[in-house]
Amino acid sequence: MCIACNPAFQFAFRSLSLPSRRKVLKGAVALSAGVPFVAEAVVSRSAKADGGINARLASGLGGDEAVGTPPRVTIFTARKFITMERGAPEATAVAVAGKRIVAAGSLDEVKAALGSRPFTVDETFASKIVMPGLIDQHLHPVLGALTLAVEVIAPEDWVLPGGTHKAAGSADAYQERLKAADAKLDKPDAWLLTWGYHALWHGKLDRAALDAINPTRPIAVWHRSCHEFYLNTPALTALGITEAMTQNQGQASEQSNWREGHFWEGGLNLMMTPMLKVLATPERLAFGLKQMVSYLHANGVTAYMEPGALYTPDMWKLYEQILGAPETPMYATFIADGRGIVDRVGLDGALDAVEAQIAVAPEAPGRKLMFFPGQIKLFADGAIISQLMQMKDGYLDGHQGEWIIPPDELERRARLFWNAGYQIHTHVNGDLGLEKLLDILEKLNAEHPRADHRSVIVHFANSTEDQVARIKRLGALVSANPYYTTGFADKYSAVGLGPERADAMVRAKSVLDQGVPLSYHSDLPMAPSAPLYLAWCGVNRLTPSGRVAGPEQRVSVDAALRAVTIEAAYSWRHEDLLGSIAPGKIANFTVLEQDPYAVPPEQLKDVPIWGTVFEGRVFPVSRA
Repeated sequence: MCIACNPAFQFAFRSLSLPSRRKVLKGAVALSAGVPFVAEAVVSRSAKADGGINARLASGLGGDEAVGTPPRVTIFTARKFITMERGAPEATAVAVAGKRIVAAGSLDEVKAALGSRPFTVDETFASKIVMPGLIDQHLHPVLGALTLAVEVIAPEDWVLPGGTHKAAGSADAYQERLKAADAKLDKPDAWLLTWGYHALWHGKLDRAALDAINPTRPIAVWHRSCHEFYLNTPALTALGITEAMTQNQGQASEQSNWREGHFWEGGLNLMMTPMLKVLATPERLAFGLKQMVSYLHANGVTAYMEPGALYTPDMWKLYEQILGAPETPMYATFIADGRGIVDRVGLDGALDAVEAQIAVAPEAPGRKLMFFPGQIKLFADGAIISQLMQMKDGYLDGHQGEWIIPPDELERRARLFWNAGYQIHTHVNGDLGLEKLLDILEKLNAEHPRADHRSVIVHFANSTEDQVARIKRLGALVSANPYYTTGFADKYSAVGLGPERADAMVRAKSVLDQGVPLSYHSDLPMAPSAPLYLAWCGVNRLTPSGRVAGPEQRVSVDAALRAVTIEAAYSWRHEDLLGSIAPGKIANFTVLEQDPYAVPPEQLKDVPIWGTVFEGRVFPVSRA
């Protein structure tokens, strides 16, 4: 048999130190040499994303109280608990002891389950609907903090705790807002920093256009995709960037334009180090992180993951102060960056460097801020919002997509982490990018078979039906951004992709029809981190013009809500702790004013959020 393919082996393997992993891998591979492998077994052995069939663990994410006197039991009652458990989808009472759920059912059933154990009844939610704590499978706290803490001028409204930044829907509107932002700055040498620009809404932008706004003030425009920057002449000067510095730098030079002050994808490496000193000041970053916590809480988020964590010791201290603060009611989880770390230390040193980063905040009882062990983020092609994804049939205007990590190099990195037993999450947006990624996954499966590897196809913007079937065959998962269709199908129908490909973005129903696990994420700030809104996008696929883009790819309300609860937890390998309401799981809930199954589907995004419960503690949303 294939020893390394056994799920129990893999669970134990991920808990070992890196040297121990290498020794075990060598022994397992030697034992399994020459044994044929049946590819279908990859899928058949995969656990279903249903909390109802998962073993209940006594410890894990979030931890438990110290051993001693059993924690006090509180029975929460509600108009309805939506459990996301197939066997018992609804309840009216849930008992919580400390951070854990100990019983769920009717009030009489829960009391009976407690036996002689004393309890109190809390009727705070008697008129409310309570569901498992909402999960944003993938977002970027630093990007969210920084983009939403500068001048936001974007194609859509951004509703934040301090107010709403209204959309700029045309080139004239964008120019007017940019000029107004410049005019309100008091100091003539103060930076104008703004995020949200997109050429399809706001017209062409370059260094000359920004110099025309103000020829003496440094101006930095951060593209809506976060994968591009535009700088004016004073900004280039202030950052110390010269034309010579942008030359003879390989892919980075190819992805930059000095004359236009434009840097994208790999070209960001030429300007981001000095730019971050201006953009990511401690004051701005602290303000942005606090704003982000309030924003996420208001949207019912109780856990999120930052894939490809941007890490420095000083930044982590700030994370601990804000994201890990006692009153922050959510888990901030991270996985290591297989791009930046490998770029810095090379393949030979990558595993040691990744394990060292994970060791900064390993998953452990009582920890709110942590790295997931044995998981890594990789990148294939460019950003969809920049239309830099790699497309098999190209673009209508003839421009080309970009690779973030070229396929040959992606294969080398993927092989390293695959053979070390890591779960691999790969950013991919174009159907050509997906084709190359699936080729790599198939090759790795043939070389070194692994059951229940849960490789995650991240973003999943463009695909074909054949590729969806192949994802199923290879035993991978999909974590999609459903906002792509809502936010971009109208524009991309006219520019770049054409109607057929634009409307087919995010083939969520095809994924479900194939039996592939599907979760949703915001990729904040690529989309709002509002899980009910993401679910609404998946259910309705409505665009700003009011039309339904790709109606055949709409999913049910139940599937969409599972995508932001139990399926998201499954994609993290934490379905035994999060994502549904069942005994043994962490007591994380999102409290709603209306039943999301009872409202018309087009109103799903408007269901009011009363607050959350995090590790058994009640956190109402501030209405100030």
